[in-house]
Amino acid sequence: MSVSFAGLREEAAERQGAPAPEALGPFAGGVAVATKPVTTRRKKWRPVKDQSKFEAQLDPGFADELAAEVPGGELLHQCIQCGTCSSVCPVSAYMDLTPRRLIAMSRAGARDDVLHSVSPWVCTSCYACTVECPKRIPITDIMHALRRISLREKTYPRRFTTPVMTRAFVEMIHDRGRSTESWISMKLYLKTNPAKLIKNAGIGQRLVRQGRLGLRREAIRDRKKLREMLEAVSR
Repeated sequence: MSVSFAGLREEAAERQGAPAPEALGPFAGGVAVATKPVTTRRKKWRPVKDQSKFEAQLDPGFADELAAEVPGGELLHQCIQCGTCSSVCPVSAYMDLTPRRLIAMSRAGARDDVLHSVSPWVCTSCYACTVECPKRIPITDIMHALRRISLREKTYPRRFTTPVMTRAFVEMIHDRGRSTESWISMKLYLKTNPAKLIKNAGIGQRLVRQGRLGLRREAIRDRKKLREMLEAVSR
């Protein structure tokens, strides 16, 4: 199942075209900033024009919180902003904030901007940024950490396929121990683009007839023990 980048260029252009506070200095570059604290619903992004309001919304402890999510995450503070990560990233053109900007804004405490960004969800986990980073910062793992925080705080882009599919997959594994592609696909289409469900119904029927796609929800025998194990690991 491939990731759709439809509409990302438009959203990135809209966000990058908004003015950013001058106090960010090297963290600026036309990046829009949040007007409200993180909420449970993703809202249209608007830049903060009042400098005092922007500074009041910064979270100085966000970088440390992010670093604690990743082994070796403390290297985040050693970033020299060379831009190597952004230059080697194969999908940076589809990001609203490049990896370099995400690192800089995380260190600056721009929590809302970072957690509302689509960039962590566009990341393909190729690890090119991590391999090429002169400071050996685990940038890809930081992207994964931003996804986890975004899912917990529900700041992910609602109609973008990657977070929807990730959430559906994790919930199914936690509940049944196994994933069923047909059910994940239906949840994905219903939450992102219902019209595509009707459009691809014919393909789904052919796959079912050929025995390559099952409609029955699979599950392991002892699901209770699995949930106990997952809960113990997450503590």
